[in-house]
Amino acid sequence: MTVRVEEDGPVTTIINDRPEARNAVDPETGDALVEAFLEFDNDPDASVAVFWGAGGAFCAGWDLKYVSSLKPGEDPLKDLYFPTDGGTTPRGPLGPSRLDLSKPVIGAINGAAVGVGITMTLPMDIRLVAANSKIGFVFTQRGLTPEACSSWFLPRVVGIQKAMEWVISGDIFMAEEGVAAGLFHSAHDKGEVVDVARCIARKLIAKSSPVAAALAKQMLWRNPNFAHPMQAHAVESKMIYWSNEFWDGRDGFTSFLEKREPRFETAMADIPQQFDFWHEPEISEQ
Repeated sequence: MTVRVEEDGPVTTIINDRPEARNAVDPETGDALVEAFLEFDNDPDASVAVFWGAGGAFCAGWDLKYVSSLKPGEDPLKDLYFPTDGGTTPRGPLGPSRLDLSKPVIGAINGAAVGVGITMTLPMDIRLVAANSKIGFVFTQRGLTPEACSSWFLPRVVGIQKAMEWVISGDIFMAEEGVAAGLFHSAHDKGEVVDVARCIARKLIAKSSPVAAALAKQMLWRNPNFAHPMQAHAVESKMIYWSNEFWDGRDGFTSFLEKREPRFETAMADIPQQFDFWHEPEISEQ
């Protein structure tokens, strides 16, 4: 197994477990990560996930040893980024971006993260990093372009100017520069970053409605893409009404007035998976 999953009450820990390869990603690992995250999101007892890498590195990127093992004519990028069953929809190593996960995910970047090792963390909701770790969007220095939806996420996380600097140069930078730019929430001692991530995970879910948190997460990622703020206002108006009328908001106000803890009993399965104001585009390799 290249991916290990641990459960501690509502906190799920997903571990990239290839320390002998510095947790580099190959097709098997990419598929295993997708499966682990989807199982977490579908688990009614899980509320938040922490993701980290076993051993001394978080993720060294694409597994070059796997590439060197291929026979002449085999294409590792075709195998990784497009399905092998004849389909044409790109998937990528965390395929496509994990924006569709309803529950919060915290990346505990406990060592060096380069290439896909850093791009696959961009859709995560909070990223912590081990102090003095080396980070790099190194693609251009290999004659490649960035992937894993990083061209969509990175400018939104750190702004276009810093994203341009990191991506076009392909240079390695230190974790502290990433903290200053907003790529990471904070830096911690290497041996503490996972424990801090778990503490933040529990804090995130301690008092929040899982349904309200899931909907708010989608709003924060999707609504800034509207052309006008009133479009976001329309979504917010519908969501807050529906939350109060049908979901956990029903008890939120009542519990406040009665000076007691709210009872958040709405199951994730009871809310729609898609809304008419967020249209899912058709995506193909053309």
